Amino acid sequence: MPKEVTRHVSDGVQRILWGKAAGRCEFAGCNRPLWKSSVTQEQVNIAQKAHIYSCRADGPRGNESIQADKVNDLSNLMLVCHECHRKMDQEKDGGRYPAELLQRMKASHERRIETVTGVHPDRRSHVVLYGTAIGDHNSPLSFNAAAMALFPERYPADDMAIELPTVNSWARDRDQEFWRIEDTHLVKMFEKRVRERLADGSVNHLSVFALAPQPLLTRLGVLLTDIPDAEIFARHREPQGWEWRDHPAGFSFVVREPEVVSGPPALVLSLSATVSKDRIAAVIGSNATFWTVTIPEPHNDFLQSRHQLQEFRDLARRLMVKIKAAHGHDAVLHIFPAAPAAISVELGRIRMPKADLKWQVWDQVNARGGFVSAISIT
Repeated sequence: MPKEVTRHVSDGVQRILWGKAAGRCEFAGCNRPLWKSSVTQEQVNIAQKAHIYSCRADGPRGNESIQADKVNDLSNLMLVCHECHRKMDQEKDGGRYPAELLQRMKASHERRIETVTGVHPDRRSHVVLYGTAIGDHNSPLSFNAAAMALFPERYPADDMAIELPTVNSWARDRDQEFWRIEDTHLVKMFEKRVRERLADGSVNHLSVFALAPQPLLTRLGVLLTDIPDAEIFARHREPQGWEWRDHPAGFSFVVREPEVVSGPPALVLSLSATVSKDRIAAVIGSNATFWTVTIPEPHNDFLQSRHQLQEFRDLARRLMVKIKAAHGHDAVLHIFPAAPAAISVELGRIRMPKADLKWQVWDQVNARGGFVSAISIT
């Protein structure tokens, strides 16, 4: 091919390039809006059309691998900001940015834009973040991580999350004062930031991402109830992320019911770890009646799919009815959770305030040598 071809890009190709890039820089990790100044926010076109293969034979990445009439085609162009353009073209051979890498960046960006813009308008969801690490950019509780987990079924209704931060007070979970402070604070924050918006219709769907001590997660679920349209997300450890995965083949929960009903009922969620019955008996009595939900091999990353959460909700509702029938209306149900955060939230959501027993939620505190009474739900 000739050593140099024209740089002219037709108006039609430029419009399509802008549309497929959604007016944002296509260089991976940048995503800068190219229709306004980042300093003054004034509307101005700061976009540049970067060639993957150069117009010149001696330009960045050359042009031996592309036909002359394809150099200014859409497939060879990226919409980028000035900074990323300079970065891409600073080495004659492309250096760290060979053509294959830039092609992958372009394809990934344009697939993401197509996915996002393809979501139906009524699939908006407000992101709720609850936990101690809110505001830390390195925390798994971040708006960006949550927003990515919504796609492709939903997309964020706002560019900011509804945050329910914990107090981070001087108290710790080994202190009873900790539970009173955090419980009161959560209720107030929820009323102010979530319930009022649900009541006035400004929020129609919630996507909840929560990491906190399990009794507080259950309280959050009780506050949410199962009436609003909401989805609770689970954070996965390997690989890390909030996106739902395939349902594990052959998965099923195991429910162990007592043969004899004697003392106070204890609901044991032995899911992310095994819960010692001896420690439970030490705090509520040796005649405790155990109702256990477990899996064949408890571990902290078993929760992978939406369907697993649905299975848990279904069995938990049925189990509450059985426990109430066995122990009577006036009993207090003692809950001992070793479960993923999403399970603890869903447990609270299925509670029926006018029908279910009073709940006492306990928390394992190693510094206290066992379980401590954390939160009462009446």
